Amino acid sequence: MATPAKAIPPHVQVMQMAVGSWVSQLIVTAANLRIADHLANGPMSAAELAGPTKTNPRALHRFLRALSNFGILTQSADLKFALTPLGEAMKSDAPGSARSTILTMSGDWMWKALGDFQYSVETGNTAMEKVFGMPIFDYLAKNPALAAQFSESMVGIHGQEPPAVAAAYDFSKFGVIVDVGGATGNMLAHILARHPNCQGLLFDRPHVVAEAPKLLQAKGVANRVRIESGSFFDTVPAGGDAYILSHIIHDWSEEQCLTILGNCRKAMKPGAKLLLVEFVLPEGDTPHFGKLADMIMLAIPGGEERTAAEYSALLAKADLKMTRVVPTESDVSIVEAELA
Repeated sequence: MATPAKAIPPHVQVMQMAVGSWVSQLIVTAANLRIADHLANGPMSAAELAGPTKTNPRALHRFLRALSNFGILTQSADLKFALTPLGEAMKSDAPGSARSTILTMSGDWMWKALGDFQYSVETGNTAMEKVFGMPIFDYLAKNPALAAQFSESMVGIHGQEPPAVAAAYDFSKFGVIVDVGGATGNMLAHILARHPNCQGLLFDRPHVVAEAPKLLQAKGVANRVRIESGSFFDTVPAGGDAYILSHIIHDWSEEQCLTILGNCRKAMKPGAKLLLVEFVLPEGDTPHFGKLADMIMLAIPGGEERTAAEYSALLAKADLKMTRVVPTESDVSIVEAELA
């Protein structure tokens, strides 16, 4: 019988957690330097890569060696480096949008904001606004390239969710599905692809939906989607049979959530369903990715993840009734509600 691996002492475990930021900065640097793109055609040495990446050859060799330590690259006896499957995933055109996600979630602006994370815990206010002087979505609106990268990263982060949501809930009973704050339409496209009798309406800010036609065309559903631009803080298109808000409510303060939910309520006709796609946190100390995501909500946009009971209470304040929570094969659940 094999001898069980020696348990890692608690003090070592917490220290390992603390230096996780070291690894994230290695990965971000690799993404910034486009290491995976440069190695796409085959192995190269640091000396060969130094010119294209504008780096110091010796420092680059040490950096690539460190990446091989984490399985991003592999190093041969002739000191050349090649991509592993993990490295392949970081190419600019690789499925899953990993590079954009890395640059968004661990890039410069996020790194700077999270440097003041303790401020958010102490005050309940966002570190984002303390560091940059404006809310995250205002910051993105002023930086179109970053906003496009952010939208792509959302597809990367939540990539497993749209097919899971489309499979977990029976959307076939709805004629028109309104995706409120649906960005480029990834969630809506998966739902319509699975339910060919449904029509879609994609609603988001003008600079966000500008990228939607390309995605909807690629998914083969463009002819069944109408695109409207606007702010869900002002109004929501009326007449839908179902209203989806995917990772919207978790972004905002309770007051702002009630404004969004109130506008949805005004738009809903009798019998319409409101479907919140969110991380629904388990009670107690049951592990869930949403509990970590909740800390990002605290520090960056100023929203929060919630338990089912907390969603029920929030919806009731908007004169909506939570009817059930539908789990999916991903980390998200579907919180279903209707007019109270």
